[in-house]
Amino acid sequence: QGTNSVVATKMGMSLADWCITEAGFGFDLGAEKFFDIKCVSSGLDPHAVVLVATIRALKMHGGKGYDELTEPDPSAVERGLPNLKKHLENICHFKELAIVTLNRFATDSEEEIEVVREFCESNNTPFAVSNGWAEGGRGMIELAEVVREVTKAENKPFKPMYDWGDRVEDKIFSVANKIYGAEAVDYTATAKKDLARIYELGFDKLPVCIAKTHKSLSDNPHLLGRPKDFLVTVREIIINSGAGFLVPLTGDIIRMPGLPAVPRATVIDIDDDGNIVGLE
Repeated sequence: QGTNSVVATKMGMSLADWCITEAGFGFDLGAEKFFDIKCVSSGLDPHAVVLVATIRALKMHGGKGYDELTEPDPSAVERGLPNLKKHLENICHFKELAIVTLNRFATDSEEEIEVVREFCESNNTPFAVSNGWAEGGRGMIELAEVVREVTKAENKPFKPMYDWGDRVEDKIFSVANKIYGAEAVDYTATAKKDLARIYELGFDKLPVCIAKTHKSLSDNPHLLGRPKDFLVTVREIIINSGAGFLVPLTGDIIRMPGLPAVPRATVIDIDDDGNIVGLE
């Protein structure tokens, strides 16, 4: 579900003063599962959430085409901010402290970065630019200092999106409505049969690990920005009894792996002189 193991996280906490772990993809996917499944099951209680944003992603949600994302366009960044705003609201749903960091790339203009900085200031959200891509660890000092300052505040318990004892349909709706912004959830005939089987076998008290596209807050990859008034369609629900959760499948997605259609591994090679090529 986009996170490392409980054992790995607890080991990190036991070996260092600070433990930072990733919950993959957007907050609507990795982080929701991180809180509602991993943290609830393990008793972990994070102090803060760092939301990683990029200028290119904001411009995409602002309506720019994929081949136009490296062109400076502050207005497109601004149009994409409702998507970032929704992710910040989702962090607040869990009663967590939020920090926004902009993962800076060479094509990002100062004007575009300033749009995000001003947005965060207007929303009283701590902000830092991450230059790790160009400067390595030194480029992350600004973010580290912001995290250290924010976490001086008292750590209050997070609030899960649902109780594991809720009805399966209610758990799915809680996530779809509060996190994705959906108006309602629709179930195919197959999904309804799966629900009946889940109740019959007594697996209805398990948490839900919803499989959804990472390209949109909705289950439709073409609905960018902050879509509203949409339905989430559950087409199937898989019981992962060993792992301990239910997997509602939404939209038309490939469950695994989270890789591009053509992985970089297909172009990586070693030339006649022993040099590795294809890593650009």
